[in-house]
Amino acid sequence: MITNIKSHMKWSWIIIITFFILSTLDIRFGILGILCMTTPLIHALRGHGKIHCIKYCPRGSFLGRFLKRVSLNRSLPKFAKTKLFKNILLMVMVSILSYALYHTQGSLLKLSHAFYRFMGISFIVGIILGIIFSPRSWCVVCPMGHATTLIKDIQIAPLSKQK
Repeated sequence: MITNIKSHMKWSWIIIITFFILSTLDIRFGILGILCMTTPLIHALRGHGKIHCIKYCPRGSFLGRFLKRVSLNRSLPKFAKTKLFKNILLMVMVSILSYALYHTQGSLLKLSHAFYRFMGISFIVGIILGIIFSPRSWCVVCPMGHATTLIKDIQIAPLSKQK
């Protein structure tokens, strides 16, 4: 595990704001949303676990930085922290994105719009959760964060069987 990497959480929120501004001005920038979804997975596949969530995530950076003054700072309900809930949320999100991608018919504009819309909806849900509960509540249930945990568990499982 890489531990000496400096955290970028103080400023990485600029990335997600820039994404939304650029995508609003020209929807073709929406395609960059794929980076937000694949970067955590790439880190996890390289054996770095949830390092993206801890040190890089622009959404988590934004939520933590800007919602602390308006958040009610309540705990998420217990069911939302369960593996079952996170698995269901991951499956729902993957299904919604897959459906949207299927209907793009290979069009770059439709593909860009699908990623922009997906990023926007999850961002709004993250803000709502951050206001009602603690600022980074979305990070607890984030499908990408959960997917990286699943990847880590799969990578560790073969090692534990060898012992």
